[in-house]
Amino acid sequence: MTSITSTAVVEVEEARRSFGDVLALDGVSLAVEPGEIVGLLGPNGAGKSTLLSLINGQRKPSSGTVRLFGQDPRTPAARIGLGVTPQETGLPASLKVGEVVDFVSGHYPNPMPRAELLERFDLADLAGRQTGGLSGGQKRRLAVALSLAGQPRLVLLDEPTTGLDVEGRRALWGALREYHREGATVIVTSHYLEEIEALAERVVVIGGGRILADDTLPAVISRVQSHRVTFHSDVARDRVAQLPGVTAVDADGDRYSLLTGDSDAFVRELVTSGTTFTGLEVRGASLEEAFLSLTDTDTEVAA
Repeated sequence: MTSITSTAVVEVEEARRSFGDVLALDGVSLAVEPGEIVGLLGPNGAGKSTLLSLINGQRKPSSGTVRLFGQDPRTPAARIGLGVTPQETGLPASLKVGEVVDFVSGHYPNPMPRAELLERFDLADLAGRQTGGLSGGQKRRLAVALSLAGQPRLVLLDEPTTGLDVEGRRALWGALREYHREGATVIVTSHYLEEIEALAERVVVIGGGRILADDTLPAVISRVQSHRVTFHSDVARDRVAQLPGVTAVDADGDRYSLLTGDSDAFVRELVTSGTTFTGLEVRGASLEEAFLSLTDTDTEVAA
């Protein structure tokens, strides 16, 4: 899914980015075609925000190539078709919501009408309110709305629903899906699987500065929806690792802790194999645990 083509909206090829001795991105390659909605999924510190900063021209790669609409992302010609919502957005507290929208829209040749933009994000009633008087959720909705002010062909959203309640998140998801249906390309980062499920058609899993998986939403979900199984047994570690669906095994004496994509099949095999065990526990694995299991196995998808 990451082959570079001349039609790609975003082209990233073998991009590396370091901050001092810290390697944030390690040879990442990614191509996003027009009209795609791509979710970047990974734990905090995985490299998602760094990758977006290269795409939007805020930073340049230490090595490798990044292209936005076939151009250097740092040029105004490339960025005119781009809308961005960073993780944290500062809004001038004394300006009214409508004034902020007008100010941002004034930087674009064909901005979305103010009334339409505010209506999409349920902000019409707040047009005359100073941004300093908005709640955290209202500020976040305004920040995402501003990313669409110039009617961009590509929208980059970094953790867009931070600070929103469940109702607010779903309303924002609906607004973004509607804009995507109108032909826009969208890239959204999150460490919430639910958010990526709600928005994305294609999912890129990032961990440790590398792409661990790049596939359709169902395919990636099947890889990260793991279970953590723990038990005590004197069986050999190699035997445990060969049981169905096991993706990672930790052993501490006779205590085993493992990840499996099919806990039911694993437990059935454990029982029918005649293995002696005690203290069996099964629970859902955290996303971070699932991502680490991708890192620790040979199932990575080449970028």
